[in-house]
Formats: sequence, C-alpha cells, structure tokens
Amino acid sequence: MTVRIIAGRCRGRSLLTPSGPGVRPTPGIVRERLFNWLGGAVAGARVLDLFAGSGALGLEAWSRNAGEVVFVEKNPQHRALLLRNLQACGMAESQLAGKDALVYLQQDPRPFDIVFADPPFDQGWPRRLAGALRNTATFTTPRWLYLESSAAEQWQEADIPTGWQAYRHGRCGETFYTLYCKQQENMDKA
Repeated sequence: MTVRIIAGRCRGRSLLTPSGPGVRPTPGIVRERLFNWLGGAVAGARVLDLFAGSGALGLEAWSRNAGEVVFVEKNPQHRALLLRNLQACGMAESQLAGKDALVYLQQDPRPFDIVFADPPFDQGWPRRLAGALRNTATFTTPRWLYLESSAAEQWQEADIPTGWQAYRHGRCGETFYTLYCKQQENMDKA
C-alpha cells in the first residue's frame, strides 16, 4: 500500500508501510479531512501518535509544523519501517518509543496538545484504553483527541472521559473515526 504525506514540508514523500493481515494505515482521504478539521491547531503543537504503525498521522503533523511528535509503536517490524520513515522526513530517532501504548501512557504521562489513537481493530482497544483516557495525565491537557475503530468495535460515549465532546466524525469503508475536543472554546477556534 502506498501512503504519501499530503501537505507541508514533506509533501509527496512516500512512506514505507508494514504488510500483513490487519495492517491498515489511515487512508489519505481520512488524513486530509482530519487535518482540515484541526486547521491551525497543528502548528507548534505537541503531538502523540499512539499505535503509530507507518507513522502516517504523526508524520503528517510533523510535515505541517507540529512542534514535537512522539511515536509509540510496540511491533519491532513496524518500528523498523517507522524509523526509516522518520529518517526520511528528518526526524530524530529519539521521538520513537518502542513500547505498548498502555505501558507508555503509564510511564511517560507528559502533556500533549493533540493525541492520535489508531489501535489495531477488533482487539478490544476501546475498552482497554478507556481507563487510560480517564486516569492518565496525557489525556488531561490535550485539546484534541482523534480515535479510529472498526464498524464492529466503535468507541462508545462511556469510553470517553467527561469534558470531551465529539467535534467531527466520519466513516471510510469499515473505518470509523472521530475527532474530540476538550472544551467548547477550542471548537469555536477551529
């Protein structure tokens, strides 16, 4: 599958993508829509890309002048490709955390402005991440939270902490995605 950076300083750069069952980088049309929704919120932002895979979401943010992007990817084969993608886009290796997403959130609860969570589908991640969404410092300060899921395993309102509001949502094939905003005032600025 060919994935390219859509806009910014790395526009048009092809990214290496893992192969195999269950691998599904966020499609270009979804990334374009997401970043149109985020607008100017990306410039200078601290961004966390959980379940990074190829890094398409985080690298798109980097290309659009995010101040810092941290990538979390547990799978060693995916991490090796992601490292090559980071190097191709001029990013430091230190921005890659080779950990399970939940372990990372427990060990490094730094605040972020934008969090992307695109976990593997149909493995119970909405339920598994729900506690982290409520109890981790990472999720107390971001203004924006992007979540993806399959049709069979959509995020439920009970999974989302109090104070977060669905800003925009969509569907692309079997992928459901929602961008949440922390406060009403942030939605008015978008």
